[in-house]
Amino acid sequence: MSALIFILREAPLQRVDLAALTPDRLLGLSESKIAALELQTTRVRLCAGELFKIRMGDAMQIQFEGGHERFDRVGASMTKGEINVAGDVGIQVGRLMQGGRLTIRGNAGPWAASGMKAGTVAISGDAGERIGGPLAGETVGMRGGVVVVRGDAGARAGDRMRRGLIIVEGKTGIHPGSRMIAGTLVVRGRAGSLPGYLMSRGSIFAMNGSDAVSPTFADSGVHELVANTLLASYIQRYSADVAAALRRPWRRLIGDMAVIGKGEIFSPSVPS
Repeated sequence: MSALIFILREAPLQRVDLAALTPDRLLGLSESKIAALELQTTRVRLCAGELFKIRMGDAMQIQFEGGHERFDRVGASMTKGEINVAGDVGIQVGRLMQGGRLTIRGNAGPWAASGMKAGTVAISGDAGERIGGPLAGETVGMRGGVVVVRGDAGARAGDRMRRGLIIVEGKTGIHPGSRMIAGTLVVRGRAGSLPGYLMSRGSIFAMNGSDAVSPTFADSGVHELVANTLLASYIQRYSADVAAALRRPWRRLIGDMAVIGKGEIFSPSVPS
């Protein structure tokens, strides 16, 4: 059976919350009921049928033909199925995801995968700041799952990350892995300054070095660890180039000693 397709009629004039359009919520609904679903907006009431032309299909496979930077919370809280967006999206995509796969064929705004628990988020373009990070007032960010960013990521990628894996194939902004509690952040490009700022535990791979590392990290030498080889085997399915690089020796920095100091940053064995 073909996918359930939402075709954008015209660019929205206001921010639109698309959390209502997930496989969990649409399974079993008729076209008329889907079209009548009210989407949360900033100003004027809007229903799904007013924003999109709807082509019925399998609700477990949803496609958005046409994206926009004002499309917020795409795939939020989804537990199963697939969502594919052909274009850009706004803030908090994949927020609190518990399963399924969300694919963005464009750029994503801030707080992508915020509070994510399980599933996969793949972003072919760039991601905004605090990918996987918590919202204001929350104490924990990403709690599981896998996020892959083929482009760059903004500041504080993986902020307060608790579990899971984030792979950024490009560079990041400042403070990647800030306040990490656990989990793994891999940055294939150049990591922004002060990676792991106030991290308690967790692992950061700054594969092309960082603009500046805090002096509160202690150099423990160059290592070729079995754990990194096992991680490479897992990452192979998401990024073959990153997996290959993980299998070489890495310099290991321990910290942040300003807190409990049980995190680690891996950087090139020869300074970049």
